Amino acid sequence: MPSPRETTLVQEPRNIVEPIQERGPRFPGEAVDGGPSLSKTSTGQIVIVANRLPVRRAKRTPVVWETSPGGLVSALRPILQSRPSTWVGWPGFTGSVPKAFHHEGIRNRPLSLSRDEVQSFYEGFANRTLWPLYHDAVRPPVYHRRWWWPYVDVNRRFAEAAAETAAKNAVVWVHDYHLQLVPAMLRELRPDLRIGFFLHIPFPPRELFSQIPWRRQILDGLLGADLIGFQTHDGAVNFVESCCHFTTASGCGESMNYEGRTVRAQAFPISIDVGRFEEIAAEIKTKRSAAGFRRRLSGRRKILLGVDRMDYTKGIDIRLKAYQELLRSERAKQEECVFVQVAVPSRERVDEYRDLRNQIERQVGEINGEFGQLGMMPVHYLHRSFPMDQLVALYRAADVMVVTPLRDGMNLVAKEFVASRLDDTGVLVLSEFTGAASEMQSALLVNPHDTDGLIATMEQALHMSDGEQARRMSSLRKGVRDHDVFRWAETFFDKLSA
Repeated sequence: MPSPRETTLVQEPRNIVEPIQERGPRFPGEAVDGGPSLSKTSTGQIVIVANRLPVRRAKRTPVVWETSPGGLVSALRPILQSRPSTWVGWPGFTGSVPKAFHHEGIRNRPLSLSRDEVQSFYEGFANRTLWPLYHDAVRPPVYHRRWWWPYVDVNRRFAEAAAETAAKNAVVWVHDYHLQLVPAMLRELRPDLRIGFFLHIPFPPRELFSQIPWRRQILDGLLGADLIGFQTHDGAVNFVESCCHFTTASGCGESMNYEGRTVRAQAFPISIDVGRFEEIAAEIKTKRSAAGFRRRLSGRRKILLGVDRMDYTKGIDIRLKAYQELLRSERAKQEECVFVQVAVPSRERVDEYRDLRNQIERQVGEINGEFGQLGMMPVHYLHRSFPMDQLVALYRAADVMVVTPLRDGMNLVAKEFVASRLDDTGVLVLSEFTGAASEMQSALLVNPHDTDGLIATMEQALHMSDGEQARRMSSLRKGVRDHDVFRWAETFFDKLSA
């Protein structure tokens, strides 16, 4: 289920922590006692409202919880552990859910979803209506009334759970496109709260957003927040333009007037835990794994690497086509280079994603059939997730990182690759249509729709001198280090609390 957890593709090693009591919680229905006091009279409380909880059930009996992988969880954990906090979200399974419980100093408030709600609210409205629309309609959005009303109902349940949980004058931070109606619903229930919202995906231009039949309701829902954060300045501008056109909001700048309140819309580019990636990249076992990858991929061949969720917005098919034509033109030979594509499984119950996987696998087979030799394939395709240490080893092994989404809110893979390049080697090929492009100008920026341009950029990357690599990578690494995920979270909280 995509949510903030999709801000990173790595799969962390399991860190299973027993709940805070002698006897672990049984599933369903038993709460955990202990942990920080969260009385209604406490001050300085933070409530996070997100589609998913920061924990997941480990496949063990009795049931215990483990911390979920993801950049958002990593970013917020230190802040949430330092003061009374609750995270409201879905635990990832249908049916009965346990009562609120503590895990690693954070109180979790699970919210249940039925199978029908998962199909209509999540698979339907969130991922077949909002997701394609917000990604420049790369695939045609589907507008069904039968999906809209479950979206409203689920958003209302999230808002009610947050209202019940939050102490007086608490700060509530709502996340992502699944829950765009929550801010207004929550404000109606609890006008004392300070409410923030952050959109992890792009917000489309007004001309596109105007297609959705429920445009006014979504904008009014978001305008219930005091501060609305976007990945890029363009996203904030698009939102403000839509608000000023379709709602009663006035003042088309970073601050709008809406129903007697000031609502701010600003860019807060998300990032990664740079120190953690650097630490893993420096480990001896990571260096050995990277060297092992290079040996298995035929020694001195240069490695082009793609790491993506299996999603039609990521441009995997276009980059494979460009690589095939690069080989056909003999501007690069398969004895000189190899492409490794990691495609992390995603939304496999949705038809478009199954079709995409079939298409990608046909392309890989075609390229390998055309150019492959015994013991030497031009494309290595891996349809699975990787533990974090293995992914960092891949980042270290690669010569060229190819990140070419057709549209992306940020794209943290680009930043993970840069953080892993401790010796300032390697080349980043980056789509102009990622949020990361505005911050990473020293990458080789490319229009992924321009196949000829992508071919030429891949060729340039493969032949870039060591000196130019070092100059570009040093600049990229400084930018990522100076703006890590902790700074992102702290900046948003500071603005929201001001």
